Amino acid sequence: MPGFLNVLVIIAVIALVVVRQCPPQRVSGDRRWWVLPGVLLVMALREPGPVDPRHQAQSVGVLGAEVAVGVITGAGWAWTTRLWRAEDRALWGKGTRATVCVRTGGLTLRAALYGLAAVRGIHQGVPALMTALAATPVVRSGVLAWRAAEIPQPCRAPAEATPPRPAWKDRV
Repeated sequence: MPGFLNVLVIIAVIALVVVRQCPPQRVSGDRRWWVLPGVLLVMALREPGPVDPRHQAQSVGVLGAEVAVGVITGAGWAWTTRLWRAEDRALWGKGTRATVCVRTGGLTLRAALYGLAAVRGIHQGVPALMTALAATPVVRSGVLAWRAAEIPQPCRAPAEATPPRPAWKDRV
């Protein structure tokens, strides 16, 4: 049953990520961006077998390629996200068609790597997949934070030149 649970978690994470990237959403500066990759890494490290013991060098190479695809996908995802600041200085982001293409291309490359490993007899289990998937949101968050820092804050209207009048007058 743990294998089935892992598959459900992976499908849920992918669905959550895809659903959240399409509509405009507020990009917050909170520190919760690490939670999703953290959960994936904990789940990956709690199980044995991220590296196939019969093909260690090749397995590490495939895992490295999967992590590289995750890094490239995360960077592409962040660069194709449209960012803007609202008048209230809130930062907003929305995935574009290019974002969907980047995500689809990343998933296709991961599937191709997994298929290539399977053909060569290299066992790439769920821990390897979760490790590679964790790289994508970490890189995306970092690139988005860097891009967000470069978006200027909207100017506020200058304060009135005359001081405000008091609401009440003193009797003299």
